[in-house]
Amino acid sequence: MTGAAGLLRSSLRRRRREFLRLAGWSLIQAVPAFLSGWVVARAVDEGFLAGRAGTGFAWLGVLAVAAVVGAWATRHATLGLAAVVEPLRDELVSMVASGTLHRSARRTDRPADTGGVARLTEQVEIAREAYAAVVMFVQGFAASSVGALLGLATLDPALLLFVLPPLLVGLGLFAGALRAMAARQREVALADERVAGTASEVTGGLRDVVACGAEDVVRERAGRHIDASARATRALARMTAVRTASLAVGGWLPLVLVLAGAPWLVQRGVTAGAVLGAVTYVSQGLQPSLQELVSGVGDSGLWLLVTLGRIAEVAEGQRTAPASREPGHPRDAGVELRGVTFGYARSAEPVIDGLDLALRPGEHLAVVGPSGAGKSTFTALVAGVLTPRSGGVRLGGVPVASLDGATARHRVLIPQEAYVFAGTLWENLTYLAPDVAAAAVDEAVDEVGARPLVDRLGGYEAAVDGQRLSAGERQLVALVRSYLPPAELVLLDEATCHLDPAAEARAEEAFARRPGTLIVCAHRISSALRADRVMVLDGTRAALGTHEELMAGSALYRDLVGHWEDGGGGSPGLRASPTPGRSGSRRSGSAPRPCE
Repeated sequence: MTGAAGLLRSSLRRRRREFLRLAGWSLIQAVPAFLSGWVVARAVDEGFLAGRAGTGFAWLGVLAVAAVVGAWATRHATLGLAAVVEPLRDELVSMVASGTLHRSARRTDRPADTGGVARLTEQVEIAREAYAAVVMFVQGFAASSVGALLGLATLDPALLLFVLPPLLVGLGLFAGALRAMAARQREVALADERVAGTASEVTGGLRDVVACGAEDVVRERAGRHIDASARATRALARMTAVRTASLAVGGWLPLVLVLAGAPWLVQRGVTAGAVLGAVTYVSQGLQPSLQELVSGVGDSGLWLLVTLGRIAEVAEGQRTAPASREPGHPRDAGVELRGVTFGYARSAEPVIDGLDLALRPGEHLAVVGPSGAGKSTFTALVAGVLTPRSGGVRLGGVPVASLDGATARHRVLIPQEAYVFAGTLWENLTYLAPDVAAAAVDEAVDEVGARPLVDRLGGYEAAVDGQRLSAGERQLVALVRSYLPPAELVLLDEATCHLDPAAEARAEEAFARRPGTLIVCAHRISSALRADRVMVLDGTRAALGTHEELMAGSALYRDLVGHWEDGGGGSPGLRASPTPGRSGSRRSGSAPRPCE
């Protein structure tokens, strides 16, 4: 549970001011607890026992006013709780999301970390609610106990001898068992996860289980997990006896001691009202608050420790993962692949097998091939989004896996489905380069051919709604966004497939003039003709050369060129790039040709 404790300590350090404000309201909240026994003692001694009922009721009225003050402070303390709890929730969401993305990106031989989604949607909410409950229980107990103990000392310090020792023993007993209870709770949570995972596997493959006659094997395997879950639950239930014992010692024993010691106290001069006030402090202040503390921390607190521990494991994996990477800065924009093999499952046939490729700094490569040949997989490997099963990918002599994935400093990958978020056009365009100058944005917009789109929307400060933009206009936004950062490598994975040929030519030529290496997944023959070299992917085979060399030596490339020409996918001689109308994109009045 060290990870959970570290998260809680870190949260406390960063939000000292919020906790101090909450503690201040808690002190005011303790006013009724402090006055309850003292007012009862005055009402009895100076009022009812003295034959002055009016005085007694007046003192009880003071207690009613104190209760109103305590309720007012409780309201403000509850409102202030959000300033403590919600920032922790935001931190946990960021930790889980980052950890899940890092784990999923590293899992090339297994499915993505879908358990991270459950941690994000369920465990973070459990932690948030449990944290809020624990803070309320702890501050409520602290306010009540401090008020009650101060009140007892005010009535007569001798009363503390009957209350304080058993209270401390009960708290110590509970605190000492808390770690063991948290371990039992963790075992229950892990056992439940295993049972849920087994149930999901069984129900998903039920037909295969029956077809293979594996019912007994599956029953035995599932039964082991269910039995383990039952044992963990029973072990946790046995620990509840410690909670009961701590409550009995800390909450009920002081009451018994005060009542049993009443004759001795009266002989020492303690008034009957003071004894009754001590009983009030214990029965109405200490005992209920201790019961809430033991019950709340024993339930919500344990779930908080277990859940934070699980979340901390994700974050720890995220922090330790980059340690195995080789840090460095690319010396140039050259790209090198050596013996790269990749498959989406260990048992599946590789999509790319033993690929060797070397691109000079500033070279323009077009990647072609039939649908499903591995073009998008190739670009993802070069960008470092996917990790090869074997072999290595380097940019400027540095492994792409070691490059900072949080910035667009070294490489930019633009997929065919362009992402546009709610915000202004300026925010969308400068997302990867937030400090870029306005002149650079104007230059990028003009180079890529997005000026008509900017004018149509009403300028850079116009609000952007992705649903109101055509697919081609969204691609223009993504192209300008990717043109701005000084990336040494740009990969266009069908990133212009919704643009008309003239707009596509203008955008690709803008990126070709830009410093750095350019890789384009071509879906028109014109894209291949603009490249320095062309790579043809066909399953695990690859052919590399100029357009003329491949026309002479690759039957698949000749077939692709013939398909492009016959299907109207672009003329082999298309090289001009006139200014396109409507931002060069197909608006939602004509159906765009689907990307391949």
